[in-house]
Amino acid sequence: MTSGTIFNAAWLASQTPAERTRILQGLPAETIAALPWLWRFWARPDQLPPQGEWTSWIMLGGRGAGKTRAGAEWVRASVAGRTPLSAGARGRLALVGETLAAARDVMVEGESGILAISPDWARPKFEPSKRRLSWDNGAVAQIFSADDPDSLRGPQFDGAWADELAKWRYGRESWDMLQFGLRLGADPRQIVTTTPRPVRLLRELMADQNSVVTRVSTYANRPYLAPQFFRRIIAQYEGTRLGRQELMAEMLSDNPEALWRLEDIDAARVVRPPRLRQVVVAVDPPASAHRQSDACGIVVAGIGADGAGYVLADHTVQGVSPQGWAGQAVAACYRHDAAQLLVEVNQGGDMAEAVIRQVDERIVIRQLRASRGKAARAEPVSALYEQGRVHHVGTLPELETEMTEFTAGFDRRRAGWSPDRVDALVWALTALMLHGEAGSPRLRRL
Repeated sequence: MTSGTIFNAAWLASQTPAERTRILQGLPAETIAALPWLWRFWARPDQLPPQGEWTSWIMLGGRGAGKTRAGAEWVRASVAGRTPLSAGARGRLALVGETLAAARDVMVEGESGILAISPDWARPKFEPSKRRLSWDNGAVAQIFSADDPDSLRGPQFDGAWADELAKWRYGRESWDMLQFGLRLGADPRQIVTTTPRPVRLLRELMADQNSVVTRVSTYANRPYLAPQFFRRIIAQYEGTRLGRQELMAEMLSDNPEALWRLEDIDAARVVRPPRLRQVVVAVDPPASAHRQSDACGIVVAGIGADGAGYVLADHTVQGVSPQGWAGQAVAACYRHDAAQLLVEVNQGGDMAEAVIRQVDERIVIRQLRASRGKAARAEPVSALYEQGRVHHVGTLPELETEMTEFTAGFDRRRAGWSPDRVDALVWALTALMLHGEAGSPRLRRL
């Protein structure tokens, strides 16, 4: 190797087979044995922590770009000492996911999670019932859900990993509680790994003088992605405006042609709704049932005594059987005490109702038939947002992304996606605010 050469996997792969063999044979046996666990050897430069002084490392990444591996390796490096029993730079960490299930399934037990990337001699003990990881050197990491900001009230940390922050339902509240707890040690730090979405909180963090922002694209991690996954994602998003976000990790500004503006949604956002007069669940069923089918849009909304609309939840699912989406819709009805299940029937409406009846024959179903195009039906609802008459309860990232990309001249082939969430939202708010309330009795479990 010449002076200044960085010995890593990318450099080694660039050598001839004979030269690679010569280099590896010249390494001590203990170095060869340790190579699989040396992250600096395998990592791309954009997956390594930035140099200099910072409190927050904001890592924006496309789908499959290697964000999770970078976050897990940052945690491992933070707690590791010179020996398995010696203390590392950090000893009390918070792992905050979109939900508890996401934190466990992705950050801890996922293929690129903390357990998978840790060698036997430094693998932490995971106690699911306590939501805790503990290392032999005394370091501890606690799992939290961004759906429960109050769970972060009280504990103290010297490090944190926040995953998919742009998707957090109660982003502002959870982030603020995390910052109050990040107060141990001389240099508390945190990493944020997320696909970018134009949410206000993420924009503010990126502009903070104590933050360092890096970007990683889906293309950068192509050698480690399944060919089928890469083809599917590229076919869906490449060449589209949304692809700049989902593939290139670019933070999009508002689409000037969209029917909704994030500014209007943010201005009317609330943490919790008032007492509601009525709640409905709207369903936009897919025309087919296989993994590549359109999503089944399932949106829950209600109307308050003040006449304002409140969007409560987005339970949209994709790649499930008809019984799967019907079960999700029925569960949403009971969870939110909904009066009716609104079902678009332009494509197989009778069949859709029959599937729902198989799940629960007691559900009150109202069939809706579209006589106008999607954009024509959406425009009156977008006007309600401009007037400040619709409030989102918390953040609904996937729904809001669709809304702020949906235009009057929307072409799903050119866009690369189907506005299933928007369709369900429009049906729900139209029924509640533009066509009057249904007046049916609320559902009760017996």
